Amino acid sequence: MLKYLWFFTFLVPFSLCAQEQLEGVILEQNNANEEMPLSGANVYWQNTSVGSITDLDGKFKIPYSSTYKFLIVSYVGFKTDTIEVSDSNFIKHFLKPTANLDEVTVTSRKQATQKSYLQATNTFTVSCDELLKAACCNLSESFETNPSIDVNFSDAISGTRQIKMLGLTTPYILIATENIPAIRGASQAYGLSFIPGTWIESIQITKGAGSVVNGFESIAGQINAELQKPSTDYGLFVNTYAATNERFELNTHLNTAVGDKWHTGLYLHGSMLDAKHDVNDDGFLDMPLYKQVNILNRWQYTNAEKGVVSFINLRYLNDRKQSGQTSFNPDTDKLTTNAWGSEIDTDRFEISTKLGYVNPELPYQSLGFQTAFSHHKQESYFGLRVYDIEHNSFYSNLIYNSIISDSRHKIKTGINFTYDAFKETVADDNFDRIDNSVGGFFEYNYDDLEKLNLTAGVRVDQHNRLGLFVTPRLHVKYSPWGKSALRGSIGRGKRIANIFAENQNLFASSRQINIFNAGGEIYGLDPEIAWNYGISYLQGFNLFGRSADVTVDFYRTDFQNQIVVDWENPQEINFYNLEGESYANSLLVEFNYNAFEGFDLRTAYKYYDVQTAFLSGKKQQALVPQHRIFVNTAYETPTNEKGAQWKFDATFNWLGKQRFASTESSPVQFQLGEFSPTVGTLNTQITKVFSPKFEIYIGAENITNVRQDNPILSPDAPFGSNFDSNFVYGPIFGSMYYTGLRYKLN
Repeated sequence: MLKYLWFFTFLVPFSLCAQEQLEGVILEQNNANEEMPLSGANVYWQNTSVGSITDLDGKFKIPYSSTYKFLIVSYVGFKTDTIEVSDSNFIKHFLKPTANLDEVTVTSRKQATQKSYLQATNTFTVSCDELLKAACCNLSESFETNPSIDVNFSDAISGTRQIKMLGLTTPYILIATENIPAIRGASQAYGLSFIPGTWIESIQITKGAGSVVNGFESIAGQINAELQKPSTDYGLFVNTYAATNERFELNTHLNTAVGDKWHTGLYLHGSMLDAKHDVNDDGFLDMPLYKQVNILNRWQYTNAEKGVVSFINLRYLNDRKQSGQTSFNPDTDKLTTNAWGSEIDTDRFEISTKLGYVNPELPYQSLGFQTAFSHHKQESYFGLRVYDIEHNSFYSNLIYNSIISDSRHKIKTGINFTYDAFKETVADDNFDRIDNSVGGFFEYNYDDLEKLNLTAGVRVDQHNRLGLFVTPRLHVKYSPWGKSALRGSIGRGKRIANIFAENQNLFASSRQINIFNAGGEIYGLDPEIAWNYGISYLQGFNLFGRSADVTVDFYRTDFQNQIVVDWENPQEINFYNLEGESYANSLLVEFNYNAFEGFDLRTAYKYYDVQTAFLSGKKQQALVPQHRIFVNTAYETPTNEKGAQWKFDATFNWLGKQRFASTESSPVQFQLGEFSPTVGTLNTQITKVFSPKFEIYIGAENITNVRQDNPILSPDAPFGSNFDSNFVYGPIFGSMYYTGLRYKLN
């Protein structure tokens, strides 16, 4: 198959260059009878989807065949003309302005989550309007109203939220900020909480393997967070948040123009939780105490005349967490058996740059260059276990975009380089290493402008540990009829598993850590390799005169090799290479309906079948519900003349039973059943918009007060052999209410 994919992506596009071309220029005559070029005019053959647009000089090129007879030329404000063509000689044509062009105002309500009927990839965009439907204090909390992403807690102590897509956890998802991979390596466990929600302009979510442009690591999908731009963000933005669990947050954006072409923004985030809560009286904090300071300085340069845009980002993060028993005092109890406690101290510095150039005369030609450096240092301990990691990372990516023959055939090609240096300590063992890779990629997109859109990509990488390898990916979209999109995809992913950084919840237990098959290149293990296959169908329609759509998608991930994280022995956690079968099947059925003006309904059913061959046999992955039901309702009142309105939102999640990892060999009092109970939670939020400048919101999470009473095994003996906090299947701390305000000033 790979041989044919190479043939398709490389040879077929170039064969199209041999097509005969018709060239011409589209002009207008001004009042002084001067010839003026019309840039951006549409030129296409009648009754076909073959078209082009004119450049800044009014010139165009379009494929020509003797079967084409009539050329249509159109431009806003000018009369559309039909030109009869009998040969491929150069055409010079003048458009005449429309005598009277009536003003037409079109208004529509912007959808908070936008699905594409055009793209080959199964991608949808979550706007900031969707993010505001929940408290959304950081990226990990930005998916509460989205049925495609699952959010749950990794353990009962750290308060860390992890997300899943297609039944697979965060490490199998490429998470980027502005298309630069961001949540990886040392930041895998807690990195989602390091991106404040107010900094996010939109989120693009792609299911399946995704594009080859951003790297070879994505397996289940890609999530890209676009940040607020200094040139378009508010001059002053303030968001405050306070919750009944005594969590407080403050976000401030300060943006200003510096000259004609430069804009700069200072983004400040501070958050803290400084009160101890133990609702279930097990002697452990229900949520960690923490303080976070997060500062981002963004510079944006825009020169539209020369087609140049650039960003420079400087960022510093300081994050401090304390968890464990309520009696724990780090000044006296750290690394002692006086009381079980944990501290996680993280310092992170980042600098990134982006430079983009679009050829003003040939808008389809562009060049982009990205670089990013980060220094991440985490010092932590969990009871008597010390875990420290320092990660220095450098990333660069050069991307060239153009077309072949005409705008139906687009290409992306480029090279990228990644360097990662790890200093990692687990108790008294060091796992220091350096990874680096250089890779080249080529991606071809064909769009017939009507029904078919295809993206085929391949990349070749040379990695100091993984060697030389090829990553192919293919996405196809076909629209059989109006407002429909039938998609299929296949792709391969390869990654290094950072087994300790990605599974830090294991330290909040007394389990012995074992690594088997210790002959590989990384921790003695081999790299993870998987193929992802997917098919999806999106259909939009009118129901009782209102817009609606339904989505059905099915994805399967097959692992050729996987680092199995085996929790099936309650006294051990074992890491080893897969020997046998491991796969994840995901089925989603989603229905969206604008039932009446201002009211949107979103419902979804999701089914997971995630199976892995453990040492004890093939089993369903622990703590993955096979069935999930999701319902979200949102209503907005009409905006009055002062810009005031009300917004209401409610989200219901029901999770089916989840398998517990085996506890059969534990003493009877610490044994759990095979499955958890089902769980249903309800979140709500009400926002009062007083004007475009000011609004207040109040909300509740888990308003029905559903709670897992005993999430920790053996909490009375945390230094004993049965202590474990990794059996979390639902909320730990019951209902939580919050309020906040937003102030915006241009």
